[in-house]
Amino acid sequence: IVYRSAAMAETLASADRAAVSDATVLVSGESGTGKELVARRLHARSARCEGPFVAINCAAMPAELLEAELFGVERGAFTGAERSRPGRFRQADGGTLFLDEIGELPAAAQSKLLRVLQERVVDVLGADEAVAVDVRLVAATNRNLEEEVDAGRFRKDLYFRLAVLELEMPPLRQRVEDIEVLARYFISGGAGGAVQWSEEALTPALIAELRRRPWPGNVRELQNAMERLLVLSPPTGLDPSLLPSSPAPEAGEQ
Repeated sequence: IVYRSAAMAETLASADRAAVSDATVLVSGESGTGKELVARRLHARSARCEGPFVAINCAAMPAELLEAELFGVERGAFTGAERSRPGRFRQADGGTLFLDEIGELPAAAQSKLLRVLQERVVDVLGADEAVAVDVRLVAATNRNLEEEVDAGRFRKDLYFRLAVLELEMPPLRQRVEDIEVLARYFISGGAGGAVQWSEEALTPALIAELRRRPWPGNVRELQNAMERLLVLSPPTGLDPSLLPSSPAPEAGEQ
């Protein structure tokens, strides 16, 4: 995690204190702020670091398949279940399960997740008995779950179970001093980019332009913008005019 700002330092210090506990952690923040990176840090600095780290994005899977993916399914449990699957909870046994976009979890899956957190057992679809699991749960959301609870879209009891420890990821516009160190990291190929430039290519004019932008997509948007700049700029130097157009921040993001 590349940073210089006091805001990120404070967040990571809180994460490190949370890591030594086995309590459930809820990481909130806008898309692109690095919630999964913090979840991996929690795992790496915990007593479970030798165990598996298993991640799933709750918004990336159809609701009808998500329960089977999370909790497991026995062959023949429903039409199309041609083989047994252990589910992510059993895959993460002895380690950490990261549930990204937890606010997208359907109501039925919310009930089953609450049972796992309370009883430490998983109800496998089509199985006669529940299966005990030993998993530390880290969840993440870019939604305000308290508002989701008030709107009736998220269970209040599940929210309280998830938010035993809470971490808030600051958006990039609130840690402007991180923009330059992140840009230098991306220029040097630190994020796996195929095109690399010397750090001297990061001119004061380019730094000023990067700092001026609102970055509604946060670090992910900055990384994508830098990749575009590194690929399209002429050999004479990085051209700030080649940066993608900067969209206006959404309401509430000022």
